[in-house]
Amino acid sequence: MIPKLSLTARLTLLFAAGASVVLLALGWLISGSIERHFEDLDREALQAKLMLARHAIAQVSSPAELTRLPLQLGVSASGHHDLLMQITGPDHRVILAAPNGEFSGDWQSSDPTKSLDSQSAQMLQWSQGGHSYRGMQATLPTAMPGTAPLEVAVAVDIAHHQVFMDNLLHTLWLFVGGAALATGLLGWFAASRGLAPLKTMRARAAQVTAHTLDQRLPTDAVPAELADLATTLNDMLARLEEAFRRLSDFSSDIAHELRTPVSNLMTQTQVSLSRERDAASYREILESNAEEFERLGSMIANMLFLAKADNALASSQPLLEREPVDLAQAARDLFDFYEALSEERGVRLQLRGEAHTLGDRLMLRRALSNLLSNALRYTLRGGTVLVTLSQRDGVAELSVQNPGDTIAPQHLAHLFDRFYRADPARNSASGEGTGLGLAITQAIVLAHQGSIRVRSDNALTCFTLSLPGA
Repeated sequence: MIPKLSLTARLTLLFAAGASVVLLALGWLISGSIERHFEDLDREALQAKLMLARHAIAQVSSPAELTRLPLQLGVSASGHHDLLMQITGPDHRVILAAPNGEFSGDWQSSDPTKSLDSQSAQMLQWSQGGHSYRGMQATLPTAMPGTAPLEVAVAVDIAHHQVFMDNLLHTLWLFVGGAALATGLLGWFAASRGLAPLKTMRARAAQVTAHTLDQRLPTDAVPAELADLATTLNDMLARLEEAFRRLSDFSSDIAHELRTPVSNLMTQTQVSLSRERDAASYREILESNAEEFERLGSMIANMLFLAKADNALASSQPLLEREPVDLAQAARDLFDFYEALSEERGVRLQLRGEAHTLGDRLMLRRALSNLLSNALRYTLRGGTVLVTLSQRDGVAELSVQNPGDTIAPQHLAHLFDRFYRADPARNSASGEGTGLGLAITQAIVLAHQGSIRVRSDNALTCFTLSLPGA
């Protein structure tokens, strides 16, 4: 398996590869420019020699002058040891041969129309005898009437150019290789220094444990590109810390809430076994134990529901099979259910408005039942519990308002926490008094993609549910 490269190694390779490509392109551009410069110099030199030969040949008006032509041109070419010149007469006889080499038989221009004079002559390049040449050929007329033009060929040995280019390319490639290596080292240094904040973040993250979730990654000492990452990780740590705290509190609350009924059961059982009793006494103890068992069962069922809601398992229940729900009818049904309790407490139940939503009928009934149960529990005799329904802009709202003691602002934010009681002294012996009712109501509303809020002022407390309208 090929090992994965570190980010530093990747950046180093990218730096080195990028620098190599740029330097190679620069070397190719420089070498090409120099090569074209040498070609231009050779072309100018060859054209100058052809112009000299054209001027000399144009003055040849007799065979005697033609015989002296090689000497004249040979003198003009003296001092140019790398220059070759060849003149061929009308009868294809070589009048002047190249003193420093010879012309290849297939080097001539393939297009005779480009070889009529020195200006239009085409420059060709060939190799022969271990040497490389650039040359031109031109057909130049004489002043002798009735005589065919002479063919003149000039060439220059470009060995010194090639030596220079070979040395230049060798130096360039060495420079490119050294520069790529130096760029790689500089890139490694820059990447290591630039990624140092990541190592710091990793070290700080490695120190975070279940007992140190309050630690946060530094955001001021890191580059702007990493600040967002650090902020996101800090937000994640905050969520984990909150979830861990809630889980710890939930575990502590569960232990605390279960301790009382279990302790009651153990005490009653031990007392009943301490001596012989009649059947009526045993029956009374068993009935008391049954009440405690009922409370335990209700509490466990509620905790199981909340656990499923936290793990998004509630959505796999019949909640997915949404149906239209008439909230007004659901409220009227619950009014009938709580009629006896409301009469006993001297509290009136009142309904206003209409609203419809899509959701699980039983779950929504349970949420409304929890709110009505709380309202009846804390409403003073002679008061009225008001349920108001409204629907607008695709949102169905249900509010349950009851008169009673105003809830302090510091308690409002925690009313939906599990086992939380604004007044711990008010603890009902029934399962509804375990501090889970509002938490369950919130879980049901959130499962329906809704929201719940509460306000309490002027001796009035109002819970408001917002649900998607039907």
